[in-house]
Amino acid sequence: MTRDEPDTRPSEARSRLLSTATRIFYAEGIHSVGVDRIIAEAKVTRATFYRHFPSKDDLILAYLRQVHQMERGMVDAAIAANPSPADSLLAVAGAIAERITSPVFRGCAFLNAAAEYPDTNHPVHQEIIAHREWFLDTITALMAQVHEETADSAARHFVMLRDGAMAAGCLFDPALVSETFLRGVEGLLRVNTERQSAGSAR
Repeated sequence: MTRDEPDTRPSEARSRLLSTATRIFYAEGIHSVGVDRIIAEAKVTRATFYRHFPSKDDLILAYLRQVHQMERGMVDAAIAANPSPADSLLAVAGAIAERITSPVFRGCAFLNAAAEYPDTNHPVHQEIIAHREWFLDTITALMAQVHEETADSAARHFVMLRDGAMAAGCLFDPALVSETFLRGVEGLLRVNTERQSAGSAR
């Protein structure tokens, strides 16, 4: 890098702060975790923290955006690896089920955050809604390729199955919850595939 070129490498301190916050926020919640603890566990100074995150809300938004990117990567990979829309939807469901059975699973980061930030005008709540709109739009686009007429309702059904599984996975046997979720998605796809076949036969 020459003297005139800007250093665009991500700050190591910022990355450490974000990874520390992501781990603690997801495991323990957001409101219960103070900035002082994050600073201490990330081993940075208070000045360094505020240089990268002017407020705790800025850190929370960065945390949610990082989780969004992780989930988007998971969904994009499932779609890229499966050429048919039905197989893509099953692969997305399979990735979700795998997360539920992970030993570090603590529910959906966005649903957890929504419970702590119910004010619809708060930037954190709006970030949650943006993520959920992306996910619903993605599932709707895939469902439209299975059966266009019922794509909207089928996608909402998929998201509700997913939300229920993410909540139940923290309360009951995660393996059983994952299996039930997958059977539900398979049934949803079977019904809509049959509708598409019936429509094509007319």
